[in-house]
Amino acid sequence: MGQGWSWPGFTDYLFNPYLLSGAVTTLWLTLAAIAGGLLVGCALALARLSSRRWLNAPAHFYIWVFRGTPLLVQLIIIYTGLPQMGLKLSVIESALLGLILNEAAYLAEIVRGGIQSIPVGQTNAARAVGFSNAQTMRYIVLPQAMRLIVPTLGNSINGLLKTTSITSVISMEELLRRTQVLIQEKFMVLELFLVAALYYLLMTTAWDFVQRRIERHYGRAYGNATGPAAPPPDALLEQR
Repeated sequence: MGQGWSWPGFTDYLFNPYLLSGAVTTLWLTLAAIAGGLLVGCALALARLSSRRWLNAPAHFYIWVFRGTPLLVQLIIIYTGLPQMGLKLSVIESALLGLILNEAAYLAEIVRGGIQSIPVGQTNAARAVGFSNAQTMRYIVLPQAMRLIVPTLGNSINGLLKTTSITSVISMEELLRRTQVLIQEKFMVLELFLVAALYYLLMTTAWDFVQRRIERHYGRAYGNATGPAAPPPDALLEQR
């Protein structure tokens, strides 16, 4: 077993192809989970906002369950429990399903909160000039809600980049799992974990830069009080 800190061991694994491949897996797992989670989450948010109980109640129950139980438990149930009911999924399928279902519950509340933050008077004004519900959502509600949704959504993506490490418990070959495999072979615990930490830090820092640019894009209409005002509903109606 290795003794003490090894600088050669640390530097040798900074650009190790095996770990770099694990980092790539972490990235696409994050992107796939956030895309799937956003689709499911938007559907859940609309169901939660519906006045129909047969839509609202199931969505509320889903969010309650998946926000109230640990992702680790959910992954284990999906990977080891579903095969007992005749549904066997691969490691990748189980990891993706678990991350999407879990993330959807949180994203649903983010989207719902952003939509509900828009004053009801604006919705009423849009309908008064002839907007349908879909047009009101597209032209009036969502453009304003995005300014509030994007920062929280960006933080969720940042967190998901790190949360993907939990999938290592079902042997998903992402960054943490590959780090653990190398530790078992090389016995360089601190060196390899530090390399993995630097990889995660690099990915989250890069995303932070992207997130700030996206936030500036959606917040540019609110950054200058003397700037041009947003067009009124009737102006938007003429643009359709």
